[in-house]
Amino acid sequence: MKAYEALERRFQRLNALREAAGVLQWDMSAMMPPGGAPARSEQLTALDLTCHEWLSDPAVADLLGEAEQGAEKLDPWRRANLREMRRTWRHETALEARLVEALAKTQHRCEMAWREARPASDFAAVLPRFAELLKLVREAADAKAAAFGCSPYDALLDEYEPGGSSARIDAIFGDLAEFLPGFLPQALARQAAAPAPVAPPGPFPVAEQEALARRLMAGVGFDFSHGRLDTSLHPFCGGVPDDVRITTRYDEADFTSALMGVLHETGHAMYERGLPAEWRLQPVGAAAGMAAHESQSLLVEMQACRGVEFVSYLAPLAREAFGGDGPAWEAENLLRLANRVEPGFIRVDADEVTYPAHIILRTRLEKAMIAGDLDPKVLPGAWNDEMDRLLGIRPPDDRLGCLQDIHWYDGAWGYFPTYTLGAMAAAQVFAAARDAVPEIPEAIGRGDFAPLMAWLRENVHSKGALYTTDDLLKQATGKPLDPKVFEAHLTARYLG
Repeated sequence: MKAYEALERRFQRLNALREAAGVLQWDMSAMMPPGGAPARSEQLTALDLTCHEWLSDPAVADLLGEAEQGAEKLDPWRRANLREMRRTWRHETALEARLVEALAKTQHRCEMAWREARPASDFAAVLPRFAELLKLVREAADAKAAAFGCSPYDALLDEYEPGGSSARIDAIFGDLAEFLPGFLPQALARQAAAPAPVAPPGPFPVAEQEALARRLMAGVGFDFSHGRLDTSLHPFCGGVPDDVRITTRYDEADFTSALMGVLHETGHAMYERGLPAEWRLQPVGAAAGMAAHESQSLLVEMQACRGVEFVSYLAPLAREAFGGDGPAWEAENLLRLANRVEPGFIRVDADEVTYPAHIILRTRLEKAMIAGDLDPKVLPGAWNDEMDRLLGIRPPDDRLGCLQDIHWYDGAWGYFPTYTLGAMAAAQVFAAARDAVPEIPEAIGRGDFAPLMAWLRENVHSKGALYTTDDLLKQATGKPLDPKVFEAHLTARYLG
């Protein structure tokens, strides 16, 4: 117990520093003036190196070994915490301090270069930084693969989805590849047989969009005394569980893009706020993984907020917010818009049916780049070719193509598969919640998410990293991740 207690104290301090880095990262994306980038890079790099040094201390390895020898004396939460401590230690100590420092500095510089390159649709401008970062990411992947005894890509994936493997993802994506090509034409045919939705006429002032977003966030349960909403180039949820930071981007020609983005990030925020407070700053108090995290954001955005109940609630609020009138503002029309199936260039705006293709595209490309089979110089063309194969469309520029996501440019490699895993888990969790609490849909129709969030708090959020993703799903839904539940959801919504 002494060794375990010493580890708890060390990890509490370590995770407090990582939370500080998280807030600095949010500020860099949402508030920091461009001239602050060099100083911010140094600050974040210093924090990364400090955390690395603490974990690399030989005393930590000794404490882990001693604590694991007496693990049977620990309760389930502490055993899980010890497991997550070991996983964190393995990832950190697989890399030399030199590589940790180089990665931190390069990913910050690459991200800032991306922020300038994306609006200009200028991949060539970010390519030197991107190529430099990819080289370092591959070096880190190789080092972790050697330490973990797995493939380089699986070593990267494990950081976002503990225990995840390419083999399983390939099998899941293969199942989707069999299902979607036949399903998509059916969904499009059924959609074509119905009246075409009409987009409400804009413009939609940003101030009114933000006010409506805040109202809906509060309805979902977001506590503005523990979080805030801001604007950034790429929507995200950051900060820490007691201070959750959401960002979005606005389009005055289309209020639904920002609104659904905010609802998506609110799902992330509710998960963060619901994590077990008694385990704050301990590894077991974090999320189970990014598949679980994405399940919560996609559950709110896709499962709950594109359903007939929520859209019926939203319609009069939108009319009031924007002074709308006429058939375009009726709930039935807005529902058709919310669930319109149409291949598009932008992942975050994609419908449920075509969304997996966006993830398959990114997963294929990043695996090829990590393996050294795809030179980053030809990424724009490879991206466009893959999108043509999967969705039958070609981006007209790189802003709508390979520059649209921040992930690769800020060093997040191995993350993308968790989006589709999360979409599948979202369907499974939402179905279980409705079965357990039948009044959930009716409550959502009143703008009341309390019954849904209460069930999620009890069955998902409060569990932290006590279980793996599959075990978490077993506890909450009765079975591990099952792609057939997602397929059944798509069939019911788009063909029913």
